[in-house]
Amino acid sequence: MIIEMRTYLLKPGTTAAFEERFVEGLSARLQFSKLGGLWRSEVGGLNQVVHVWPYDSFEDRERIGQAARKTGKWPPNTHEFIILQESKILQPAPFCPPLEERKLGNLYEFRTYTYKPGTMPTVLERFGKVMPGRVKVSPLVAAWSSAIGPLNQFIHVWAYKDAGERERLRAEASKTVEGWPPVTREFMVKQENMLVVPAACSPLH
Repeated sequence: MIIEMRTYLLKPGTTAAFEERFVEGLSARLQFSKLGGLWRSEVGGLNQVVHVWPYDSFEDRERIGQAARKTGKWPPNTHEFIILQESKILQPAPFCPPLEERKLGNLYEFRTYTYKPGTMPTVLERFGKVMPGRVKVSPLVAAWSSAIGPLNQFIHVWAYKDAGERERLRAEASKTVEGWPPVTREFMVKQENMLVVPAACSPLH
């Protein structure tokens, strides 16, 4: 399986209109494959939307994209709102949960860590060893490493009810989960995070 994560920077004040147009075309798109999730940014880079799509393979992505475009309803008519677009092809980590419809919280955190080349296998191994304890505190939504696009990135996504719960549970995990967070700083180049909220049409909400 691969995941395509698309991040769009929108003109200020157009996020609601973007989501409306997205929903208008979504039923045509869902004939061919499911949406993983759609979120809009609240903290971090503002005026952004993130949507993720799971595929069996890169060839499957190409086939589905061609079929969706032939409907004439996809991609949705959102171009007037978009400033920049970014696409990443991601691979699920061994400990990544299935990307399926779930109600997990009102606030999602995307944490993107960039590591030195060649260190990702060690990074995933170290995260994998301590993840069973960490997910007892709050649910892991996804864990992916980049394959095409910006390389050497590890993206992990967490869900919380609100910002207060996020602060409380992150502190609890640091105190009670042995080995959390795993020691990967020796390989780290950059850390980024973004807090997002799910759109009404998102399967993850």
